[in-house]
Amino acid sequence: MERSWSPPSPTTTSASAAFDRRRLTAAYFLAFVGLGLTTASMGPALSAMAAHTHSRLGQASWLFTARWLGYLFGSLLGGRLYDRLRGHPVMGTALLVMAGTLALAPGVSQLWLLAGVLLVLGVAEGTLDVGGNTLLVWVHGRQVGPYMNGLHFAFGIGALLSPLIIAQLLQAEDDFSWPYWAMALLLLPIAIWVTRLPSPTMGGQVEQTPGVTRPNYVLLGLFVLFFFICEGTAAGFPGWVSSYAQQLGLADVTAAAYLTSGYWGAFTLGRLLAIPISARVRPRYILLADLLGGLLALSVIVCWPHSLEAVWLGSVLLGLALASQFPTGIILAERRMLITGQVTAMFFVGASVGNMLFPLLFGQLFEAYGPPAIMQAMAVELLVALVVLLALLRATHPRLPEAQQ
Repeated sequence: MERSWSPPSPTTTSASAAFDRRRLTAAYFLAFVGLGLTTASMGPALSAMAAHTHSRLGQASWLFTARWLGYLFGSLLGGRLYDRLRGHPVMGTALLVMAGTLALAPGVSQLWLLAGVLLVLGVAEGTLDVGGNTLLVWVHGRQVGPYMNGLHFAFGIGALLSPLIIAQLLQAEDDFSWPYWAMALLLLPIAIWVTRLPSPTMGGQVEQTPGVTRPNYVLLGLFVLFFFICEGTAAGFPGWVSSYAQQLGLADVTAAAYLTSGYWGAFTLGRLLAIPISARVRPRYILLADLLGGLLALSVIVCWPHSLEAVWLGSVLLGLALASQFPTGIILAERRMLITGQVTAMFFVGASVGNMLFPLLFGQLFEAYGPPAIMQAMAVELLVALVVLLALLRATHPRLPEAQQ
């Protein structure tokens, strides 16, 4: 039977405790490499999916909605499961479902059926995402900052590799079957390893993190709204930048896929840089810098919409800026409230609704007003996110010491 594992107190420094933490953290990192592979796979493959299902790009954008609707359900389901069951069997099952749906998707030639397959994929992705973030907090407590950024850096590695795999295999044949089958095979050994490890318990965060409180609804709502806006931008830009470059005649299909990979490369670098930065800089200042950097990046693209160099520069800057928003937001939340599976699920509900709605909105703007409209809409999003962050900081629990902010 699979064992449970409770982290020792912060004063415990035994070699066995340190080894357990490293082993669990490594498993979560590998799982998030797999999550990054699947999450970033739709943007570069969207045109091939539209051709495969005999659909227009505007119609194919409903695939984003189906996938993130599944992600929403998976987040809610995962929040309950991780609070009630041992976490690693749940994560292992989610990885197996992801592998199965990736293998199945290329064989589906009708848009509504493909949307159903991607909805199930989204359920598994949401369950895995909630689990990795929640269990990592339970393992590391107040020391989670660098590890949380490392977890999302691992996601960025997968998201960086995914467009490269797809671009290379699409060059041989305009078919997304082989890249999706390859990613499905990569997930199988990760699922087996995660399932065999002992699962952590929630009690560790309560003991390691003095001063945390159960969330009030205003604070929780502001966090959810912040994740809704920021993740909507993070999902929308890489999902549409390839089509943006192709429709404006700036790049062919292969070069546009490399543009997406450039964004994810900068995104991955940003998460790598955030690991040491998060150990030295307060979360509030990191988030403010992220939003201001994102606004600068989108301003470059908006001001020079027909310049491939501007799109490249904006993509790289935006990837760097958006990289640490989500993990830093979770670090900020961990310092203000007790992180249960259901609390993490609410964060991911906000994120998944943004991931679901904004790419669809961008698709409609793309067809109705042209490619530049989506970049303008993203800039407005980040302005609103800045206002929400300022409101969130004002709603900080007054009893928490300044050093914990």
